[in-house]
Amino acid sequence: MGLWVKRILFASVAMPVLAQAQLDLTKLDRDMAGPRAQVLVLGTVHLRSMPASFNPASLDGMLDKLAKFKPEIITIETESGEECDMAARHVARYGADYCASVEAARLATGLDAPAAMAEADKMLKAWPQQSTATATQRRRLAALYMASYDTTSAYVQWLQLPEAERRAGDGLNDVLIAQLTKAAKRNNESYLIAARLAARLGLQRVHAVDNHTGDRIDVADIKAFVHSIESAWAAGNTDLNVRKKREDELMLATDFLPLYRYINEPEGLRIYAEANIIPSMRAKSADGYPQIWVAGWEIRNMRMVANIRETFRERPGARVLSVVGVSHKPWFDSWLGQLQGVEIVDVADVLK
Repeated sequence: MGLWVKRILFASVAMPVLAQAQLDLTKLDRDMAGPRAQVLVLGTVHLRSMPASFNPASLDGMLDKLAKFKPEIITIETESGEECDMAARHVARYGADYCASVEAARLATGLDAPAAMAEADKMLKAWPQQSTATATQRRRLAALYMASYDTTSAYVQWLQLPEAERRAGDGLNDVLIAQLTKAAKRNNESYLIAARLAARLGLQRVHAVDNHTGDRIDVADIKAFVHSIESAWAAGNTDLNVRKKREDELMLATDFLPLYRYINEPEGLRIYAEANIIPSMRAKSADGYPQIWVAGWEIRNMRMVANIRETFRERPGARVLSVVGVSHKPWFDSWLGQLQGVEIVDVADVLK
């Protein structure tokens, strides 16, 4: 019997055994040296949908709880400077409005986005202790962040400036200050939760981890695509509607801590996940539009999880807070929890 024939026969015998063997990748770090990273995923409502009665002070109780967790890294659901710069160079693929323009910051600093990002990184590597950073350094870093498509991190610096130093200078001109002031007044969790908490803890930035490069669906009929998705969701959102009704009631309170406890409950997360996926996967469509949407949703979440992992790649044992729309949380918890040296922190324990 020839050597190759023997190899083929051996493979045919061994393959069923190999197919049955399941390697649990989550156990590979069981003998890890040193502490595991502690990752807390805070599912949030999108504050832009708040009623007119909304007062940012209603978040203070929750911010007090999150501050006790003492995150060293905070991530937000928005696109990174690198992604925005890439999209700006590929307008035919991503469109001209993928990210807001940073032209005013480019003119103020004299730097395009890649150069501004490089200078900001250089400043951070030489950054003094929080208590000794000068107003000049903070204004300069804020301007660089704005030229890097990172207005939220610029706001983190702005909040840490003494009131008398919140003025133009060091690349931060009146136009950029007006942009900062306008952004800070928006009902947006990146500013009202992540940036406020980062400044309170003396962090120098937040980390943008959203990604839409994989969910820019290329279909022949976008209207039909949207209609098919909405129809699928409408057919399977009974339980979700009940949850949302209770959420709407909690949004009227002066303290949002009960709201955030409620939306991060395991039962609610299950309903969100199932309402997103099950009707879409079961929906019949000649073009497979609902299933295409699910593929884009998974790609987006995978890339976001990878971006979060990158923020603490060089910091084993870091404490990380990820602030993200609640519908993403089941995927974040599941996939981040499979990474080596990572432990998912229970939101209920933090917010209790």
